[in-house]
Amino acid sequence: MSFMSESDCSIRLLRGSEGNLSGREERELRCYRMLDELKIQYERADHPMLEAASMQICEQVDEILDVRISKNLFLCNRQETQFYLLVMPADKPFKTRELSRQVNSSRLSFAPEKYLIEFLDLHAGSVSVLGLMNDHDHRVHLLIDEDLKEQPMFACHPCVNTTSLRFAMKDLLNVILPYLGIEPEFVQLKGI
Repeated sequence: MSFMSESDCSIRLLRGSEGNLSGREERELRCYRMLDELKIQYERADHPMLEAASMQICEQVDEILDVRISKNLFLCNRQETQFYLLVMPADKPFKTRELSRQVNSSRLSFAPEKYLIEFLDLHAGSVSVLGLMNDHDHRVHLLIDEDLKEQPMFACHPCVNTTSLRFAMKDLLNVILPYLGIEPEFVQLKGI
């Protein structure tokens, strides 16, 4: 499978919300407004020709951002009463049994998209920790793999998969999540 090169899709790194933002979805603009309000320094790579709906496409964007975009999984228990957003390294395999034991929730699986839309105002393929800004009732528990804590930079989508952002991990943990009233639970996933 061949991928488009950087020049084919004219991806370039922009600082913050600079450039033309006309025609963007409101969910994306809300992310920029929040980051700007919090004075978070971030860089943005627009890639409208490459919807980053797969981890393989994300690898191309990673090269431009110079950081790996994390894997973001929206999960629920069998009864669909407990919901989780798991943020983990992109290259680590996900084993439901391993996570289920740590969060004391049996039979975790991918949550239906209707909850993703209702709780986080997101669609499959654009799942992002920034979507938690839309979960005003805190129905989704944030789980972060311990391995990500030590990364200097963090990359994610601004609630759409045609753009990717990078900012300091410390800004995610010490500014963004506290602002949203979210205390993440750190999990240790081995992927074996």
